[in-house]
Amino acid sequence: MNLSATVRGRHFTFPDLKTVLGKANELKSGDVLAGVAAENDTERVAARRVLASIPLWYLKENPAVPYEEDEVTRLIVDDVDKGVFGQVANWTVAELREHILSSEVDGESLLRLGRGLTSECIAAAAKLMTNLDLIRAAAKIRVVTHANATLGLRGRFSVRLQPNHTTDDPAGILASAMEGLSWGSGDAIIGVNPVTDTVEATIAILKLLHEFTRTWNIPTQHCCLAHVTTQMEALRRGCPMDIMFQSLAGSEKSCRAFGISNAMLEEAHAMVRELATSSGPNYMYFETGQGSELSSNGHNGFDQVVMEARCYGLARHFKPFMVNTVVGFIGPEYLFNGKQVARAGLEDHFMGKLHGLPMGCDVCYTNHMEADQYDLENLAVLLATAGVNFFMGLPMGDDVMLNYQSTSFHDNATIRELLGLRPTPEFEQWMERMGLMQGGKLTGLAGDMGVFLR
Repeated sequence: MNLSATVRGRHFTFPDLKTVLGKANELKSGDVLAGVAAENDTERVAARRVLASIPLWYLKENPAVPYEEDEVTRLIVDDVDKGVFGQVANWTVAELREHILSSEVDGESLLRLGRGLTSECIAAAAKLMTNLDLIRAAAKIRVVTHANATLGLRGRFSVRLQPNHTTDDPAGILASAMEGLSWGSGDAIIGVNPVTDTVEATIAILKLLHEFTRTWNIPTQHCCLAHVTTQMEALRRGCPMDIMFQSLAGSEKSCRAFGISNAMLEEAHAMVRELATSSGPNYMYFETGQGSELSSNGHNGFDQVVMEARCYGLARHFKPFMVNTVVGFIGPEYLFNGKQVARAGLEDHFMGKLHGLPMGCDVCYTNHMEADQYDLENLAVLLATAGVNFFMGLPMGDDVMLNYQSTSFHDNATIRELLGLRPTPEFEQWMERMGLMQGGKLTGLAGDMGVFLR
C-alpha cells in the first residue's frame, strides 16, 4: 500500500496506516499529548491525500486493535453486514465521502451503507470532511427509537433532563425536574447522575423518578447513571427502571478500565429487556467522549476520532434507545478549546448517525478549558441544524454536582423556537394537556413549576 504524498514540493512517506489516520485528523490537544498529531498543516494535508486513496478493505483488515487481541474489534467486525461491505470494499475513502455527500443519496441509503462499514472506515471518512460536510451528511440521517416515547423523528428535537443534586436530595431533584419539564425539557429521558454509586442510592432515585413520572402521566423515560453493575443489582431487587445506562470506550483495555466487558453488557441488555418498566424495544443508554481511551492507555497508538468511532461500533450492537457524546467534559488535555470541542461534536454526531445510532450530544465545557458560553451556543446551533436527537437540560446550564457547563432549559427552548423543532409527539401532547404548550409553542406557563404544585 502506497503511503506517500508530495505537498508543496515536500515528500512525505508514512510508516503505517495508524500514522496516516492520526496525522490526517484535525488538531486535537489529546492527539498531541499522545504523539500522533501532524506536526503542521502541510503534513496534515499530505496524510489526508494518502488517506483519500486508501481502499475500505484495507481499513477493515487493519483495525485499531487486532481482531485476535480485542473483543471490541471482534464485535465490530462480526456485526458488519458482509453483503453491503462487499459492494463497497474497493471504494477509496474519498469515494465513500463523495457518496455520503451526494444529493442523490438519502438517509435510508446511508443507514444501510453504515451497517456494512467498520468503525475505522467511518472515522476515515469523517477526517476528510469539513464541518459543513459533517453537518450536511448527518442531517440526512434520522435514527428513530422507542421506549415509552418515540425519539429521533424528523422535525423533533428532544432533551435529556438532568436534575442532578449535590446530595441526591429528593426534593432538590424533583424541583429541578419540575422546572425543566415546565420548559419542555425531559422528553428524551429524565436521567440523574448519582453522587454515590450504591445500589441503595440508585434504587431511591429510580423509585422517586418512577413515582413522579407515573403520577403525572409523563410520557418519558427515567434512568440513574450509576455503573451498570449497580443498576443490574437494583433491577434484581425489583427496582423500577425504564432505561439502563453505561459509559463506553473503544477498546477492550479501556472498557476494562470502566469495569465492563462485552459479556457484562450482553447480560445487562438481556436483564433490562426482561424487567424494564418501559415498553421498548430499545432499552439502553450509552455515553462516550473523545479522549477516554488515551486517559486509560487503551488507545493502542491511535487518534481520538478512530477510538471514538469504535465506541459507536460497540454501542450499535445493543440497539440503544439513546447515545450521546459528552463532548467537552473530559477537559483541555484532550480538547483544548471551543474550536476543538466544536469539531469533535460534529465528528461524533456524524459518526454515530452513520453507525445507525440515535445520537445526542452533551454540548458542554469544563471551567478549566479555553471555552465559554458563546462556544457552547455556537455548537448547539450547528448540531441542531445537523439533526441531533437530543441535548442535555440543566438549570441555568450549570451542573452543580458535576461542576461543568452545558445547555440550559432556556437554551433548548430557544433552539426549538429558532429552528421550528418540537418535542416528541407523546410529550408534546402531554404539555398541551398541562397548558405548557399550544400549537407547538410554549405558553405563558413555561418555566412555572407551580403547575405541579397546585
